Amino acid sequence: MIKNIVNLGDAAIYCDFGNEVNKITNSKVIQYFKTLKTKNVNGITNMSPSYNKLIITFDLNETNFDKLKEDLLNLEFKDQIANDSNKIEIPLCCDDEYSLDIQRLETKLKITKNEILKVFLDKTYFCYMTGFVAGMPFLGDLEKTIMLDRLETPRVTVPKGSVGLTEQFCNVYTFESPGGWNIIGNTPIEIFNHKNPDQPNLISPGDEVTFYKINKKDFIKFYDK
Repeated sequence: MIKNIVNLGDAAIYCDFGNEVNKITNSKVIQYFKTLKTKNVNGITNMSPSYNKLIITFDLNETNFDKLKEDLLNLEFKDQIANDSNKIEIPLCCDDEYSLDIQRLETKLKITKNEILKVFLDKTYFCYMTGFVAGMPFLGDLEKTIMLDRLETPRVTVPKGSVGLTEQFCNVYTFESPGGWNIIGNTPIEIFNHKNPDQPNLISPGDEVTFYKINKKDFIKFYDK
C-alpha cells in the first residue's frame, strides 16, 4: 500500500502512496489513516491525510523516525478502498450575486451558466482531503467540460460558504479568506463548526458529496432557522 516512508523534519514523517491524484490512491490513504487511528502506535501525536500522502507527527520523547518507521512497516493493513463514507447533500445558491466568476467560466469554457450548473450539480464528489483553512474540503473529480485554472489574480477576500472550482477539484470556503478559485455559488450550511470539538467537520476525507440548487429566498431561510 505505502510506496515509501520519508523523514520530514525532526519530528514528522510522511507515508508516500505514489504520485497519482485519483480516488483509488486517495482511498488507500484514507483507509490507512482510519485504520492507523485504531492502532496503539507509540509516540504518534497527529496525522494529516492529503491527496496521496499521510503526514504523521510524533513525540521525540517517546519514539524516533527509525523506530516509528519500523512500527509502521510491521503493522498489517487491508489494501482496500474504504466503503464507510458518509453521503452529504449541500444546498447551493447560484444567483448572480453569489456566482462571482460565472461570466469568466462562461467565456473560458464557451458554455452557458445553465450548462455549467447542470454538469456540476449532476455529479457526486469525493472528498480527498481537508485543509488550507480549517475544514475546507477538496472535492473531486470535476467533469472535464467545467475544469478551469485558478484566477489570474486571486481575491483578497472570498466570502464564507463560497463554492469554487479549480482544475479537477471543487471546494467550499469554510471561512472568509483570500483565494483564487472560480466561485459558482454559496452555501448557507456550516461546513466547519469550531463549537463542536468532537466533530467540527461536516465533510471528512472519504465522504461523498452532492450539491442541489436553491434560490436566494431559500438561502436566507437557512439563516432564520
